[in-house]
Amino acid sequence: MKALRYENQKLSVADVAKPNVDGEAVVRVTLSGICNTDLEITRGYAGFEGTIGHEFVGVIESLPDVSEARASARAPQPGEPSLTIGRLTPGQRVVGEINAGCGNCHLCRAGDPRHCQTRTVLGIVGRDGAHAEFLKLPVVNLLPVPDEISDECAVFTEPLAAACGILERAQIKVDTRVAVIGDGKLGLLCAQVLATTGASVTLVGRHPDKLQIAARRGVETIMVDKAKLRTREFDVVVEASGSATGFDLALVLLHPRGVLVLKSTFHGATEFHAARIVVDEISVVGSRCGRFAPALELLKTNAVDVENLISEERALRDGLSAIRRAAEPGVLKVLLRS
Repeated sequence: MKALRYENQKLSVADVAKPNVDGEAVVRVTLSGICNTDLEITRGYAGFEGTIGHEFVGVIESLPDVSEARASARAPQPGEPSLTIGRLTPGQRVVGEINAGCGNCHLCRAGDPRHCQTRTVLGIVGRDGAHAEFLKLPVVNLLPVPDEISDECAVFTEPLAAACGILERAQIKVDTRVAVIGDGKLGLLCAQVLATTGASVTLVGRHPDKLQIAARRGVETIMVDKAKLRTREFDVVVEASGSATGFDLALVLLHPRGVLVLKSTFHGATEFHAARIVVDEISVVGSRCGRFAPALELLKTNAVDVENLISEERALRDGLSAIRRAAEPGVLKVLLRS
């Protein structure tokens, strides 16, 4: 099969062996989405080598038998059946949670492998990813895609789940004043998700055309230069710009004892002024992966706009040019079709 791989500090579309079942499910990838994390991996982030990519929708190619799946499975998440294999069949459309835990530690036994110390992460840590014709994941990581959701929307499940993950890390109420910094893909998703809570949400960005996507969903938008005037106005600020300057702006916007949620991941060190955090008693919270079920529900009910985040689609065999295109200023989501 073909796969977009980063090896020996070089990115290439390579011919590699199709994955075997070996106790996990094999999925034929239909669409995968290029993420900023993919771009950062090619710059050295996480020290990963192998097939990149973690956003996908696909079709189950093959499933292990029940005994194999049970032996390799982590504990189910709350509300999941004891083994997902009973409700999945070959040919079914699926998306997949990207963290595969050991199944034995206290985190995995509690149904949440996102911080399992020995976990692998699709296309990021120790596991080949989604920019390929096929991928492999534990059965319990797979969720069926409702018929109401197109492939072009389903491929956004992972980044949308990451946006939903903010609600696990910060308390957002109807009267909470929230600012989201960054009008890229992640910032647009975060703003839309937070707006579904009924809270007042302001998206801060640099690109009027991108801000308009959120504005059509009822989100207040503002350019960065004007946002700097809104000193100490917000209870919660989500930094999703992918830029170190976003941290400084967040501290300007937060009132004392506010909450700063960090969503950006990028290669390199970030400098910040700790005195402001101490004096104003700011809480700094990291937020990474979220659950897929809430994201699928938002897509099913058309509660968020993801289709207008698609800049273009290219074939997997053109993965190198697609990566270059995704890295260009102003480009939102570039999809790869296997």
